[in-house]
Amino acid sequence: MRHQNSGRKFNMAPDQRKALLTGLACQLLEHEKVKTGVARAKEVRPLVEEAITLGKRGDLHARRQAISLLRNKKIVYKLFNDVAPRYADRKGGYTRIIKLGPRPGDGSEQAYIELV
Repeated sequence: MRHQNSGRKFNMAPDQRKALLTGLACQLLEHEKVKTGVARAKEVRPLVEEAITLGKRGDLHARRQAISLLRNKKIVYKLFNDVAPRYADRKGGYTRIIKLGPRPGDGSEQAYIELV
């Protein structure tokens, strides 16, 4: 039984899944808008919101936690200096998912995930 086991598996090994989600989070923070599948967008949203909250804190420990979460120092630099100050007065809800409909090739539901 799957009691207390949340999250989607995406038919991947755990390390591969974590790499996929951190890579997608880095792309979202870099480009501020990414087209992906609905399920992936829903899974990456908490990671990005946590990273922006760390960026709003702004101290050294938060920076080290963000580097541990995202594994990319350039993205963390942009997060702390460009992205997080825009949300200084916002309590949460930094991302938006816009559903686009099925992809023509395989019918997979597509969506944009973007920073508000």
